[in-house]
Amino acid sequence: MGQEIKHVYLMPGMAASPLIFEYIRLPESQFKLHFLEWILPLKEEALGAYALRISAHIKHENPILLGVSFGGVLVQEIDKHIAVEQLIIVSSVKTKHELPVKMQLARTTGAYKLLPTQLASKIDVLEKYAFGETMVKRLELYKKYLSVNDSYYLSWAIAQIVCWEQDTYREDIIHIHGDNDPVFPVKYIKNHINIRGGTHIAIINKYKWFNENLPRLILNNS
Repeated sequence: MGQEIKHVYLMPGMAASPLIFEYIRLPESQFKLHFLEWILPLKEEALGAYALRISAHIKHENPILLGVSFGGVLVQEIDKHIAVEQLIIVSSVKTKHELPVKMQLARTTGAYKLLPTQLASKIDVLEKYAFGETMVKRLELYKKYLSVNDSYYLSWAIAQIVCWEQDTYREDIIHIHGDNDPVFPVKYIKNHINIRGGTHIAIINKYKWFNENLPRLILNNS
């Protein structure tokens, strides 16, 4: 009898497309990758209700869920609706206590509501005013990996993560985090697997680490 295939569902970060996983390769004899995508939230939709709608796209029982950044928050919410064999989050947070101080302050003051999310749909305009090689490269990455530029979605998503209420987390969760992540600084993160030199986009520029280590991490925790 052949080895049972494990179905791994991958959820990208906020507004990102599954293209962020384009370099992830797991042994096909052991794993089958499935890619989840963002959908537009309903008006004033709660994160739990949104997670339930996304879970309808998961077609296998007891899947393994891997989420990046806000996608890591979302897969934890999906886990509250369906049976999940293993949870893996990357460049993300496990509870509201791991959010950086600036996000917690934004929640208290409501400052997150003032972010100009409508600029996301103006990427071609921003490109004209890009100065310096670094900014140009960032915009190129932004254009390549962005899948949702709807301002309502972005405002909703920012509100969901800044106002996330989760206080405790699943004990067997695997949390992979770069030690140079500027979005969720590692100094606020507990009980994680460290990627040396990893930034918030470690899933892209540290893909070799994931390809080498994910199979072992999944099988050892199954």
